[in-house]
Amino acid sequence: MMRGKIVLEEAYERPNMQEKSKHEASLYIAPKDRPRYMRQINDINQERLEIANTHGIGYTIISLTVPGIQGITDPAEAERVATETNNWAASQIQDHRDRLGAFACLSMHDPNQAADELRRCVQQLGFHGALLCNFQHAGTDDETYLFYDQPEYDVFWKALTELDVPLYIHPSGPTGILHEKLYAQRPSLIGPPLSFANDVSLHTLGLISNGVFDRFPSLKVIIGHLGEHIPFDFWRIEHWFRDVKRPIADEEGRVMAKKSIYHYFKNNIWLTTSGHFSTQTLKYVVDEIGVDRVLFSVDYPYETTESGCDWWDNDKDAILEAIGGIDNYRAIGRDNAKRLLRLDRFHDCDVV
Repeated sequence: MMRGKIVLEEAYERPNMQEKSKHEASLYIAPKDRPRYMRQINDINQERLEIANTHGIGYTIISLTVPGIQGITDPAEAERVATETNNWAASQIQDHRDRLGAFACLSMHDPNQAADELRRCVQQLGFHGALLCNFQHAGTDDETYLFYDQPEYDVFWKALTELDVPLYIHPSGPTGILHEKLYAQRPSLIGPPLSFANDVSLHTLGLISNGVFDRFPSLKVIIGHLGEHIPFDFWRIEHWFRDVKRPIADEEGRVMAKKSIYHYFKNNIWLTTSGHFSTQTLKYVVDEIGVDRVLFSVDYPYETTESGCDWWDNDKDAILEAIGGIDNYRAIGRDNAKRLLRLDRFHDCDVV
């Protein structure tokens, strides 16, 4: 068993949200497994740490579960709940900082306010960056969506790069018109089978194609589930970005991303193994973008720590062969995250 593993897509729910937790469980968790989920999503520093000890996890970065603050349409309420939640999360981890860290949750209605709350969380609370549950729902009809690839969000990206911390872009379930038009008649595709990847890949490719990484070349973004399907379309995306005349883009006079999609995934974007425990898929991703861009994670409690760590530890020989040896194994399991997050010492951080 590898000790000192780092995991960083690990969800919690804020207090007194049992009915919401039941709703999320009804969408993503098998009926017989829902008591476990309900117990674990509402625990940060008890059972979570016990399981971590059993399975060799040295450091866990927690983040608010879906839809997070992105599901709150009223700006004032979103800002208030984000601040209260961040303060509460800080209080939950304060006695376990060698084992637990956190990503900030943010209201993205106002990019300036989001930047200010991010600074507070990083500089005062010691958080490691932020996690957003995809686009911000806005408007009374819940059918206005704010994406962060537009110029008005540059003030937020500037703050992120100045703080030198990453943003994790996490999916959330479809609601409103998206649910009605796309998934109401296809409920089995909600979540990990398709909708999660569709949402985050759209947003990530929007950041690339609308030049966010070109304007902020040191920007750091994390996406989960071994890339939300994007790596398997690298060639095709690049072919259409570069080699094929694009009438819509040309007519608008737009300039696409200045560099190749491979550049951004090798310099700005990290992928985690959260909820995608496949050695062959891991090999493909490492071959495409390099071992230093991949981070081990579980996706607890939507996935179980047992599933993620049993794969990583028990399939070790096959993983070593797939990714190129023990140094790369330790890099994905721990060392890449240590560098990305500039972590100080934590439990089992130097175990060989």
